[in-house]
Amino acid sequence: MEKKYKYPNACLHLLFLFLITSCISSPATQPAAYVDLSNLQPLPTPVDDEIVPLRIAIAAVISPKGSAESYGPLLDYIGEQLDRPVERVQRRTYAEVNELVESGEVDFAFVCTSSYIIGKSDFGMQLLVAPQVNGEAVYRAKIIVPADSTAETLEDLRGKVFAFTDPMSFSGRMHPTYLLHQMEETPETFFAQTFFTYSHDDAIYAVADGLADGASVDSLVLDFLLKRDTNIGSKIRVIHTSEPFGIPPVVVGPDIRPKLLAQLKEILLNAHLTPEGQAALEALDIDKFVVIGEEAFQTVEEILSLLNTCYTCEEE
Repeated sequence: MEKKYKYPNACLHLLFLFLITSCISSPATQPAAYVDLSNLQPLPTPVDDEIVPLRIAIAAVISPKGSAESYGPLLDYIGEQLDRPVERVQRRTYAEVNELVESGEVDFAFVCTSSYIIGKSDFGMQLLVAPQVNGEAVYRAKIIVPADSTAETLEDLRGKVFAFTDPMSFSGRMHPTYLLHQMEETPETFFAQTFFTYSHDDAIYAVADGLADGASVDSLVLDFLLKRDTNIGSKIRVIHTSEPFGIPPVVVGPDIRPKLLAQLKEILLNAHLTPEGQAALEALDIDKFVVIGEEAFQTVEEILSLLNTCYTCEEE
């Protein structure tokens, strides 16, 4: 019996395709594009339309309105030097500004003296530079009373209403508390009432307007305000001036990039050498920025250690 072989349909299809394709001529090979290796050009640089702004925090030593007006020219100058937009960040309390520095939400900040001491201890806040005013990098705490007050010393304010500036302020809270400590008193036992104004100029106005019988304020802010509001001088008197303390510095967080730190330091230290920078400094009554060492804050650090005060408590 003759055997018959049957091929699967798939095999027949493959054989048919092979015969057809073998009869079709291959298309002519296209020549490669010509590249002139003697005329190479760099690739265009991508345009970054979203430049991250430099964020600068300003502790409310001066009220927000005053801060915007006086710090504005300096922030503009820094932005121009870096060729980068600048964003001013304001918070109600010094403690909140410290939190911004710690978290890296701002690149650097203008803070009060005790804010730096506390920030250095809590999370490694670093000194950048410090302002020099009238040839010195120091300031003083001044206790003021209404011009018609009979008070001549802090003791005369016993049982009166006293305005503090901020819970963390050295000149506006810690120094008068230290003076009371030396008298074996506390703000709670000595004053009839205390309240916070959250800026030094507002504390000055509280005394001038009769809302408080006394306040302790930053001497630099007082001098600044006396030049700009001629009426204030006739409404208040100074009854106490402290020893000099290290001036409120400019600070950065522990994780700032070294390149940015160097750029910011160079810009601020050289600001007084340019007409634009000098004008910005004059708006703040600053001679120039200088490098300052830890030794400038030793007395403040000792006083804070002695008091061991709650720096964020808002009620006395």
